[in-house]
Amino acid sequence: MKVVIISDIHDNAVNLKKVLDFCAREKIETIICCGDLGSAETLKYLSDNFSGTIHLAFGNADWSWEKEYAALGKHKDILFYKDFGEAEIGQKKVAFVHYPKMAKELCQSGKYGFVFHGHTHKPWEENTGQCKILNPGNVAGTFYAPTFAVWETNSDKFSLIRVHELK
Repeated sequence: MKVVIISDIHDNAVNLKKVLDFCAREKIETIICCGDLGSAETLKYLSDNFSGTIHLAFGNADWSWEKEYAALGKHKDILFYKDFGEAEIGQKKVAFVHYPKMAKELCQSGKYGFVFHGHTHKPWEENTGQCKILNPGNVAGTFYAPTFAVWETNSDKFSLIRVHELK
């Protein structure tokens, strides 16, 4: 199974469309979003254009419209996590959060095989003991080129996808 990991969209609908088109082509059924969608409209666009499950952890750019999450999420498979999320995906325990400091703490807890985060906009990964921390970069293309990650759960391989290279 393939899972797409995104973060820091910041209302860039053009790049988000490219990510979602990729998801449709690759038959992706799960997206993990590490926060900073930017607005309720971006959440609605994500919800309307992805048919699978979306795990969404809040980011610092999302708090001003937190109440709108619930209304949008009632009709869709969106799972909201205020501080951090955790799930079992591909028989692996994962956590996801917006902030790198909290990601490090979650990784050090020993409860997870993988921890995903955003916030810095920079793609990055590190192994800490038995845990891998991964930042998929940012969909917005702010500070760094727009990227996202694909996790192949059967092999635990991660690929970094450059949004501008997608059709």
